[in-house]
Amino acid sequence: MTRPLIGISCYAERADYWIMRDDDVVLLPRTYVDMVLAAGGTPVLLAPVAGGDAAVDLLDGLVVAGGPDVDPARYGQPRGAHTDPPRTERDAADLAALHRALARGVPVLGICRGHQLLNVALGGTLHQHLPDVLGAGTAAAHAAGPGVYAPVDVTTEPGTRAAQILGPGPVRVRCHHHQGVDRAGAGLRVSARAGDVVEALEWAEPAGPDTPWVLGVQSHPERDTTDLRLARALVAAARRTRTSGLRPVAVAG
Repeated sequence: MTRPLIGISCYAERADYWIMRDDDVVLLPRTYVDMVLAAGGTPVLLAPVAGGDAAVDLLDGLVVAGGPDVDPARYGQPRGAHTDPPRTERDAADLAALHRALARGVPVLGICRGHQLLNVALGGTLHQHLPDVLGAGTAAAHAAGPGVYAPVDVTTEPGTRAAQILGPGPVRVRCHHHQGVDRAGAGLRVSARAGDVVEALEWAEPAGPDTPWVLGVQSHPERDTTDLRLARALVAAARRTRTSGLRPVAVAG
């Protein structure tokens, strides 16, 4: 069987590269590509542009990658002092791809920002700055510094897809985030935590072979080359849906 096609959402930023300085670019950390390849999938990079969600119709799975904060206007809040300036184009493109994947039953893995965006897409809300909620000391374990993916121990909920894949825990993951899930979106349930921080969300139906494969993790599995369990589970789900047919997710609104 050919490798499943796994789409990965990309950043739209200004960057220096080769002979170019401060240029508009579409980019993605290589670690996402390597993770999908190592798990048995073929990565397909999705540019954050209007109409790019049409590519989802050709995919077997979707990774919604990390990156800057989701615009709080998307969940009805003003932007806080610590929240990134909005990436309006990327938010719109990622949400369109995510909704299209859910509507078609394409397996979805949301990573960090992608986990938060999954929640927002289904009507949930976010804590814009965890130190304001948990205190600076507790929140610091999740955001140790620029470019640092710190170890965090998470515990999964029994009977969830996260528990099936990762075990009961504590499971050590790599984190870099200052925001987190507040109220879970419609149809989602919390499936892992690190203390008071929501570390995974998934479809609320009991996890099973016929349950839509929808999982968001606050951590960065692409930064741990020794643990491919999440990526392999996504690729396996992509193979199953390709073979057995897609089951759409009913999304309100």
